[in-house]
Amino acid sequence: MRIHADRRTTARAAALCAALLLAGTAVPATATAAAPAAGTSVSTADGTRQFDGRGTLVSAERLYRLAGPKEVAAELTSAGFDARTARYGVDAYRLVYRTVDAQGRPTTASGLLVLPRGADGRLRPVSFAHGTGVHKSDAPSMQRRDFLTGPPVTYASAGFAAVAPDYLGMGTGPGPHPWMDVPSETTASLDMLRAARAFAPRTGHTLDREVAVTGFSQGASAALGLARALQAGEDHWFRLGALAPVSGAYDFGGTELRALLDGRLETKSSVVYAAYTLVAFNRLHPVYSSPGQVFRAPYAKTVEALFDGAHTGRQLMEGTPDTLDELLTPYGRRILEKPTGGMAAALRTTDSVCTDWAPRVPTRLYLARGDEQAAVENTAVCRAALRRQGVAAPVVDLGAVDYEGSRHLGSNVAATADIVRWLLTLR
Repeated sequence: MRIHADRRTTARAAALCAALLLAGTAVPATATAAAPAAGTSVSTADGTRQFDGRGTLVSAERLYRLAGPKEVAAELTSAGFDARTARYGVDAYRLVYRTVDAQGRPTTASGLLVLPRGADGRLRPVSFAHGTGVHKSDAPSMQRRDFLTGPPVTYASAGFAAVAPDYLGMGTGPGPHPWMDVPSETTASLDMLRAARAFAPRTGHTLDREVAVTGFSQGASAALGLARALQAGEDHWFRLGALAPVSGAYDFGGTELRALLDGRLETKSSVVYAAYTLVAFNRLHPVYSSPGQVFRAPYAKTVEALFDGAHTGRQLMEGTPDTLDELLTPYGRRILEKPTGGMAAALRTTDSVCTDWAPRVPTRLYLARGDEQAAVENTAVCRAALRRQGVAAPVVDLGAVDYEGSRHLGSNVAATADIVRWLLTLR
């Protein structure tokens, strides 16, 4: 989760969620493409044709340039990331592209593409899916020198093409974000890869077919969704090459919600997760008919608005109580403890990321000991599910890592350094 809920100081928590919009330098006109209407046929670099407009590039904007590895190292170090694999400078672009929303209707989304400067023309893509944010600017293409951009800059500076979707409703995308909706995370991530492939030749690069897929927290489930789609051949060009999710809530409806409700996880982040679960899932499934069914007064009148993409992390922290008992009605707690109806239906999809397929590529699962936001038992459940399908996925225990007082956030920083070194050995 992007929100570090250290209750010793709300300001510190909000600092990790603050909206820091990036003023970019526009790419020359040749780097911006007029988008065909959804449903049209689009030619791709290899001569194949893609229908329905998904992945069509709408616009591209260069956000920043780090001329060489020294500049990259300084940026990564200031963000708290390991800079020892930096070999290249990087160019970072915001791409806006066509995709579909959670109901399959045409929409647009944005994401961050970071390319190494001076690397060979053909690049292996790494898709990185970020953790939870609440404001639209809590997305990779909207920030810099930050927890969100550390991973893609790390991968690009090591020689990969780093592709980081903002998700639906985040970044420049319209509407609210369908949090933990794996199908729409998958389509947004796949279409971001397609947009990156369309744009890359304008920088003198092409993208290889094999994609290394990784993601943190919410992004771990998103990464598994994308990996499953790539392996199933849902794109004519891209194929799954490696998989490395980090600190995911893979058994969200079982392991994660139980740990959230019984007090094993950090209290304030549990309040935020519970609220976000009910609000976001209710937007796509019939979970409750009115906020007062699941939220106590006075929060029943205010909680839904906190997740509209326009409220900051600080506002979320200040607008929610410190305990679940203050937030949830008996029915609200019960629907999380024993999901039925729309909640159960939503969770069946969310909880299938490790159970209904078997990756046939090098796969690792990452966790941090003592994670206060994603129960480590989630990883054990995922590993066991993969093992039943014949996949021996090693678990990399990162130990008691820390970032701004959070083991959960620390796992993203530590895993990024380990994953990039691992991927370099697979080339």
